Amino acid sequence: MIKSGKFGLALLCLALVSGCGDDATSTAGEGAMPTVGSSSDVTAFQGAKAGQAEGGLRELGYAPAKTQGLTTWWSNSETGACAKIVTSDGRYSSVTMVPATEC
Repeated sequence: MIKSGKFGLALLCLALVSGCGDDATSTAGEGAMPTVGSSSDVTAFQGAKAGQAEGGLRELGYAPAKTQGLTTWWSNSETGACAKIVTSDGRYSSVTMVPATEC
């Protein structure tokens, strides 16, 4: 129950951030870090159940770019962001934002 509560909180945070209309990369200037849980940084999905989190990624504009074993690179064509996601035991065990060239 606790883990699903964390996932629900992460989704709530994502909904709040995505509803703002701007992410940190568009307002903070060149070289600024994107807001965690925004369409430019999805590291908040780490630990989430893969099947459920996939819908959240798609809602943020991400689509799978390539897969190698249990690792999938997700690309957001609107923001140019790329996330490398490793799945283990049905959960996203690692979510790392990587350069767009990796997608």
